[in-house]
Amino acid sequence: MHGAEVHIIHETGDAVVDDGHRTRSVLEGDGMVSASPSAGLAILTADCASIALGSEEGVFAAVHAGWRGLLGGVIEVATAAMRDLGATVVHGALGPTIHAECYEFSEDDLASVAARYGDGIRSVTSGGRPALDVPAAVAAAFDGANVCPVPGIDACTSCSDRYFSHRGRRDDGRQALVVWSIAESPRP
Repeated sequence: MHGAEVHIIHETGDAVVDDGHRTRSVLEGDGMVSASPSAGLAILTADCASIALGSEEGVFAAVHAGWRGLLGGVIEVATAAMRDLGATVVHGALGPTIHAECYEFSEDDLASVAARYGDGIRSVTSGGRPALDVPAAVAAAFDGANVCPVPGIDACTSCSDRYFSHRGRRDDGRQALVVWSIAESPRP
């Protein structure tokens, strides 16, 4: 979707399920949050940022953050939803995403993202053109949403042939980020 719509998944049946008998439709949006120990969340990306969020309380999220989603506050929306479900300290990890050296960006759109997250998101491509530094924008969003960063995958989807890149190679494939809770359910 490339926006900031985040869904709360209360039970596995709220989302896409294929149990061999039926398949429910795909939710449209850029994030899913759950506290259900029976749920697993998945998002697909090519060059956009894939983000896993979690908390010790067992609240977790999967977020797809393109530049429009970053601009719309998708990380902040997902984090707020997590806190509404009882998360206190939220941890976040960034998956593979396109890096600045490969991500030429228009000056107008770059100015919009910089207005939200600061000039630290500005960079240049390997050819010297204006670029968006997606990892820096995610780091700024983490900081603004009080998310504690944890090590993720620091890889450029365009530079590495290990990942799909629509911008770099016009790949049709996508990476999947899957997140689930390992927290124990509260006991009565």
